[in-house]
Amino acid sequence: MNQKYWPLLATITVFIALFVIGGSMYNNFLSTLVLGHILADNAFIIIAAIGTTFVILSGGIDLSVGSMIAFVGVVMAVLDSAGWHPLVTIAMMLAFGFLFGAFQGFIIDYCKIQPFIMTLAGLFILRGGCFMVTLDSVPIKHPFVKMMASTRVPLPGGGFLTTGAMVMLASLVIAIIIAHYTRFGSNVYAIGGDRESARLMGVPTRKTTVLTYATGGIYAALAGVVYALYTSSGYPLAATGAELNAIAAVVLGGTLLTGGVGLVAGTLFGGMILGLISTLIIFHGSLNSAWIMISSGILLFVFIVMHRFLIGSFGRQKLS
Repeated sequence: MNQKYWPLLATITVFIALFVIGGSMYNNFLSTLVLGHILADNAFIIIAAIGTTFVILSGGIDLSVGSMIAFVGVVMAVLDSAGWHPLVTIAMMLAFGFLFGAFQGFIIDYCKIQPFIMTLAGLFILRGGCFMVTLDSVPIKHPFVKMMASTRVPLPGGGFLTTGAMVMLASLVIAIIIAHYTRFGSNVYAIGGDRESARLMGVPTRKTTVLTYATGGIYAALAGVVYALYTSSGYPLAATGAELNAIAAVVLGGTLLTGGVGLVAGTLFGGMILGLISTLIIFHGSLNSAWIMISSGILLFVFIVMHRFLIGSFGRQKLS
């Protein structure tokens, strides 16, 4: 098997192992109902993580994701109160996410600013924008939103897929095609592997950087839309820390934080592992929510060490 698939295989193995452990501990755990709930509850995080995957593959980072999710939600809620149709608002917010991400990417490349600093500024700008729009939780009452929130596609075994889960799966397929079957995707991997070498080989580094952060921005905005549909509301403090969950999902999915190595499909399983950990602890009943963060942190540490070991092994094989 090609070595680039090893981290993905490890991620899938961990997910299956955790799922089987849950099935051995709790009745009815091994069911499409549980799987459907994991996908529904974590759809917005996985969507945001898919966009973050492109950014990390390019050697960057994006800390504005959580604030973008909240900003999209509050704008949708306030404009819903003003009589706007959600489809118009959704289109507008997706365009905003694309442009905001592109702006961040341009400043990062043109001004040679560290992505951490620029996207941290983006985090503050968007979160502050949330409080400029509203200080309260605002419900979304439009019939379209209620219809989308209640839509279910049945699965064998009694489970179902929600609208958010279906949007997430569709966005994953699109991302896989972009990352692995387009020139843009190849350029993202190239600048993540070695930016200067990529530039010397003719890769348009500025254009690629701008489009990479624009991709991250539109996926973050889409995550905000899914979150707003899931909760039928907008709240200025929503998705606080979601950017860290998205980064964790990417790393658990086998993508290296140094860039250039990883598969978009792995991010799906990375996000599902985080959701599965939460589900296992909820099923246990006697453990508080702090164990969700502790367990996720331990697993993240293990994956980072494993990635380091695998990269070291690849290097030794190339030298031999």
